[in-house]
Amino acid sequence: MTPFEPDDFKRMVDALPSCIIVHDAATKAILWANPAACNVLGFPLEELVLLKAPDMSRRADQYRRELGLSWLQNAVERGMSITEWCYRAKNGEEIMSEATATLVHLARGDVILVRFRDIAREERARRETKRIESRLKEFMQDSDEGLAVLGPQGAIDYLSAAGRKLLMLDATAPLPLLPALCTPESAAELAYLQALALPDGPTLPLVFETRLAHGARRWFQGSCRHIDIEGDLTGHLLHFRDITYQVEAEQARREQQALLEYLARHNAMGEMAAAIAHELSQPLAAIRNYLEGAVLRLRMPGASSEGVIAGLHGATRQVEHASAIISSVRGYVVKLEQAEERADLHAILADSRYFIELKAAEHGVRLAFSGTAEPLLVNCEKILIGQVILNLAFNAIEEMQRFPATRRLVRIGCARHGDRALLSVQDQGDGIEASLHERLFDGFFTSKVSGNGIGLALCKNIIGRHHGDIWAEAADGGGALFQFSLPLAPDHA
Repeated sequence: MTPFEPDDFKRMVDALPSCIIVHDAATKAILWANPAACNVLGFPLEELVLLKAPDMSRRADQYRRELGLSWLQNAVERGMSITEWCYRAKNGEEIMSEATATLVHLARGDVILVRFRDIAREERARRETKRIESRLKEFMQDSDEGLAVLGPQGAIDYLSAAGRKLLMLDATAPLPLLPALCTPESAAELAYLQALALPDGPTLPLVFETRLAHGARRWFQGSCRHIDIEGDLTGHLLHFRDITYQVEAEQARREQQALLEYLARHNAMGEMAAAIAHELSQPLAAIRNYLEGAVLRLRMPGASSEGVIAGLHGATRQVEHASAIISSVRGYVVKLEQAEERADLHAILADSRYFIELKAAEHGVRLAFSGTAEPLLVNCEKILIGQVILNLAFNAIEEMQRFPATRRLVRIGCARHGDRALLSVQDQGDGIEASLHERLFDGFFTSKVSGNGIGLALCKNIIGRHHGDIWAEAADGGGALFQFSLPLAPDHA
């Protein structure tokens, strides 16, 4: 025996939040509606049962009375029929609904039970989603960043249109394994990152090099992280963009830097040549004299061998002297790839002193050197810093040759200034106009008739690379003062 009374079923239907309208199966007239349907449509039951399809439907061709009747008849013939129907409430509000018509056999005759629910919100959500998808597609069409989802062994499960363009893949071409497009080193790095990028792990950065269609070499920078979109994609999401231009620009910058360093190491050689030639002329002349004397003695009847031997020994000593000069030059300039090391600025100046003194002697310039009792330890490439010292010293010496001998003095010194090592070169010339101080190191300024100004530009490049500063100012008492400073080694500062 059922625990429910006949009225209980009506009360349960009246309590349903779903909207229900009951139509006569034969005439399609409305017989009854539950309170939920009456509230949504805004009609009391007494008015609702008198309405026809045009009275409660949107005025549009797809909601004509004939189509509504056909839909209801389809439910009569098949037992159930579903459609999208736009109802119109009493206040004119349109309600887009999903309506399900079901044939029900009752004791008094067949009826069609129509259940409908408002899908306007869902429809708006669908339209918004479609709009967002269209917008994203439009935005990504011209994006310079590619998206890829990588499966095991780097298989590309998904690749965006921008990604295909970046990897030079035709729109219809099958997706390859990404490691197959990479250099061996980059393929190994990619495999390592895939193994490292675990679920719930952080996003990992990467840079990889590829060999693409027609031998094109491309560099990419991106990020990799594990994703797991249920029912869609599982693997590693790769964002990447082309950085070939930046890599090539950096490579060109390094090559230019290497060239500048090469020029810096050899810039002083032309200026050294005259001084070295003068220095070598003395031992060479002495060698010739010794040898000519030895030859004359050998030609004399009854000549003593002791005099010949003494002359040859003298020539040998002069050869050793000339060899020492050449060895000093060679030892200074052949260190073309010297690495950065810790060095005392005093010691770097001492290594350069021999050449500075040769240059000064040639022009009759006196030198005064000064320093500190404590070492001034800096991290640097000694040969490059030595070239800066030579350049500044040679410029000062050449400036002094224009003045009387009593005025030809160049002071070169090392000092400590806070946490920096300071080297200064001071002449007693006419000095440099204050307005020109900023132009001295720009690569185009020179006060020499035949100069090109590249020396001071190289000095600035070298000192800047060593995190230092270089400048010029008027010296106390006249003349120009050139100085550069370098950071002292951390444990020495």
